[in-house]
Amino acid sequence: MQVNPYALPLPGPGPQKKEEHAAGGPSFGGLLKEALYKVNAEQLRAAEATQGLISGKIEDLHQLMIVTEQAKLSLQLTVQVTGKLIEAYREISRLQV
Repeated sequence: MQVNPYALPLPGPGPQKKEEHAAGGPSFGGLLKEALYKVNAEQLRAAEATQGLISGKIEDLHQLMIVTEQAKLSLQLTVQVTGKLIEAYREISRLQV
């Protein structure tokens, strides 16, 4: 029985070229992109572990629960941080110059 994955992998960051800020550190956008790739990797790892349990390749339910809970927490954190960033942007846009 073929089960189609429900999570599509995001394209990788491409060439390992770090986005640098004028001060020499990584850019804010680059840091966000890297964090999103890590969250996506956690989601894909959880999906693979679930598929492994369904297909019988993985028998350790505890390890599956740990992996899926890590993916869940990383996604929840991403949603919360996104909400805070949007809230901060709206607050800045309301400032009078």
